[in-house]
Amino acid sequence: MIRKIAAAAAVCVVCSTGHCVDGIGVEVGRGDDRTSLLRLVLTDRWHRAQRPAAKQWRFAGYWELSVGLWDNREESTADVGFTPVFRLERGALVLEAAIGVHLVQTHISAQRSFSTALQFGDHLGLGIHSGKYDFGVRVQHVSNGGIHSPNPGINFVTLQVHYNLE
Repeated sequence: MIRKIAAAAAVCVVCSTGHCVDGIGVEVGRGDDRTSLLRLVLTDRWHRAQRPAAKQWRFAGYWELSVGLWDNREESTADVGFTPVFRLERGALVLEAAIGVHLVQTHISAQRSFSTALQFGDHLGLGIHSGKYDFGVRVQHVSNGGIHSPNPGINFVTLQVHYNLE
């Protein structure tokens, strides 16, 4: 777990010195088996254009690098993820969809173990943009996509606060 978090922190430092980070965020949530989630997020937007007018939809997106901790009161699990996030924006309204990769510890709890450390995380989200902040809610599913059995997966509902650095 410590090695995964250290590797993710190293990537974050490299990205921030290379000026590819234009936003930071925090995500908190709850998942199956009373699993709590705390995730730190760095983002890099694909386009640096102005926000769309109130009556126009705009396609946008960003790269998301995340480091998370899952805690189910029995054990804690580290999560490192990299996800391209696709967005539709209209005024302050934001709709998101994403599929990315995650590295997680395979032993989640006495009731849940993943067969592979490589997992896929997909989510749908809804949010609002207000000044330099984005506020949102996401529904996320993490599983290995059926590449190996067993594939129990886990579902989360999260709240997100994101600060745009630019």
